Amino acid sequence: MTLGTILLIILILLLVGAVPSWPHSRGWGYGPSGILGVVLIIVIVLLLMGRL
Repeated sequence: MTLGTILLIILILLLVGAVPSWPHSRGWGYGPSGILGVVLIIVIVLLLMGRL
Protein backbone atom coordinates (compact mmCIF):
# COMPACT_ATOMS: atom_id res chain seq x y z
CA MET A 1 0.00 0.00 0.00
CA THR A 2 1.24 3.44 -0.79
CA LEU A 3 1.45 6.33 1.61
CA GLY A 4 -1.44 8.07 -0.15
CA THR A 5 -3.75 5.08 0.29
CA ILE A 6 -2.92 4.76 3.97
CA LEU A 7 -3.46 8.50 4.46
CA LEU A 8 -6.81 8.28 2.67
CA ILE A 9 -7.99 5.41 4.88
CA ILE A 10 -6.92 7.24 8.05
CA LEU A 11 -8.71 10.41 6.96
CA ILE A 12 -11.92 8.51 6.19
CA LEU A 13 -11.83 6.91 9.64
CA LEU A 14 -11.23 10.30 11.27
CA LEU A 15 -14.13 11.78 9.31
CA VAL A 16 -16.48 9.08 10.53
CA GLY A 17 -15.21 9.49 14.08
CA ALA A 18 -15.71 13.26 14.05
CA VAL A 19 -19.45 13.11 13.43
CA PRO A 20 -21.04 14.77 16.47
CA SER A 21 -23.07 11.85 17.80
CA TRP A 22 -21.57 11.49 21.26
CA PRO A 23 -23.09 13.49 24.14
CA HIS A 24 -19.86 15.35 24.91
CA SER A 25 -19.39 16.47 21.30
CA ARG A 26 -22.91 17.60 20.39
CA GLY A 27 -22.04 21.21 21.16
CA TRP A 28 -19.17 21.22 18.66
CA GLY A 29 -21.46 21.29 15.65
CA TYR A 30 -20.10 20.15 12.33
CA GLY A 31 -16.74 21.93 12.67
CA PRO A 32 -14.48 18.90 13.20
CA SER A 33 -16.13 16.78 10.52
CA GLY A 34 -16.24 19.73 8.14
CA ILE A 35 -12.53 20.37 8.51
CA LEU A 36 -11.72 16.69 8.03
CA GLY A 37 -14.03 16.60 5.02
CA VAL A 38 -12.11 19.43 3.37
CA VAL A 39 -8.79 17.71 4.10
CA LEU A 40 -10.19 14.47 2.65
CA ILE A 41 -11.28 16.23 -0.54
CA ILE A 42 -7.83 17.80 -0.91
CA VAL A 43 -6.11 14.43 -0.45
CA ILE A 44 -8.42 12.79 -3.01
CA VAL A 45 -7.70 15.55 -5.54
CA LEU A 46 -3.96 15.20 -4.93
CA LEU A 47 -4.18 11.43 -5.37
CA LEU A 48 -6.07 11.82 -8.64
CA MET A 49 -3.51 14.33 -9.90
CA GLY A 50 -0.68 11.98 -8.98
CA ARG A 51 1.00 14.42 -6.62
CA LEU A 52 0.73 12.28 -3.49
